[in-house]
Amino acid sequence: MSFEWKDRYSLNIPEIDEQHQKLFEIGYRAYELAMINDGSDYYDEIMAIIDELLDYVEYHFEFEERLMERNLYSKFGTHCKEHNFYISKIKNMAHEEKIDDNQQEALLNILNFLSDWISNHILITDRQYVNEFKEKGLI
Repeated sequence: MSFEWKDRYSLNIPEIDEQHQKLFEIGYRAYELAMINDGSDYYDEIMAIIDELLDYVEYHFEFEERLMERNLYSKFGTHCKEHNFYISKIKNMAHEEKIDDNQQEALLNILNFLSDWISNHILITDRQYVNEFKEKGLI
């Protein structure tokens, strides 16, 4: 995954698309760091990426959940459970004892997490609420 925004990722809700683009930027920084692979210590940079990712994901999910709740999304509970799963996954990444010992693996875990999120959550799960909103004439 190159972490380059493409039109196919757009949900055509400007605020959500901007937030998703920010997540792509975080992913791109993790990707660039993983490509260095020069044996240097990047623990602080990795932890900064994880911290930023967690903060931004919590902000984004809260925004998205308010939008879904306000528009009476039928799968609101299921969607929130998926959000909680992703938050938990990031928190677990932050507490991995081996980050300092195997920084390359930690970066790959971040990249895999973001790739999964993009391919499953944004392209499939998020698109479901967008489709429902369109059917209801909300967007």
